[in-house]
Amino acid sequence: MTTTDQQPAGPGPVLEARGLELSFGPTPALRGADLEVARGELVAVMGPSGSGKTTLLHCLAGILVPDAGEVWFDGGGDDRAHGRTRVDTLGETGRSALRRDRFGFVFQFGQLVPELTAEENVALPLLLSGVGRAQALEAARSWFARLELDGLEKRRSGELSGGQAQRVALARGLVARPPVLFADEPTGALDSLTGERVMDLLQAAAREQGTTVVLVTHEARVAAYADRLVLVRDGKVTSPAPVAAVTAGRP
Repeated sequence: MTTTDQQPAGPGPVLEARGLELSFGPTPALRGADLEVARGELVAVMGPSGSGKTTLLHCLAGILVPDAGEVWFDGGGDDRAHGRTRVDTLGETGRSALRRDRFGFVFQFGQLVPELTAEENVALPLLLSGVGRAQALEAARSWFARLELDGLEKRRSGELSGGQAQRVALARGLVARPPVLFADEPTGALDSLTGERVMDLLQAAAREQGTTVVLVTHEARVAAYADRLVLVRDGKVTSPAPVAAVTAGRP
């Protein structure tokens, strides 16, 4: 990493995107998107289908590399000794390590590993980071009571309801206490009541351990859990909108 890929650590945002541009073939997905996310903030990203909101999340998370622009990450803690990291200039190995060690993920369909038990799925990020199996499983089991999953530790994904599987995925995303959790339509495959319960648990767990959450959703009820709402239209982030203005229909 060159010196231009780091900046001194400070009290600034945990994530910052500057002028992101990305096209898929001739089709532009991002057209100069800018976004800052404060430490400990829960941000909801909304926008029409095809607006670029998921592409923005994937660039922030180091899954995609933008054609132009910058992505900066400052996870706090030990990272402060080395400054802020420029994500978009990291190679695949560096971005993979960042996703493994510093970011958590929850996707729409959970994406649990079907061959593993629920507790093994939750422990997976710790195991991949080199934590011993016994210690990783012990940490994983501590989440089952917190997320109302008692007794399901040994079940595989095919033996879980949609809501149970998504709570297992949530535990997997948070078990390593990542500075940032990325959630892409985490309630999209759930009925409204189950989705709200998952969001209650996500919000509480993130608040408890100070995790920043970047949440992509098309549901106003889900966005209502956020501290701040940003809108993506035509590949650009519009002025932040008050959450209440978009979620007025939520009881």
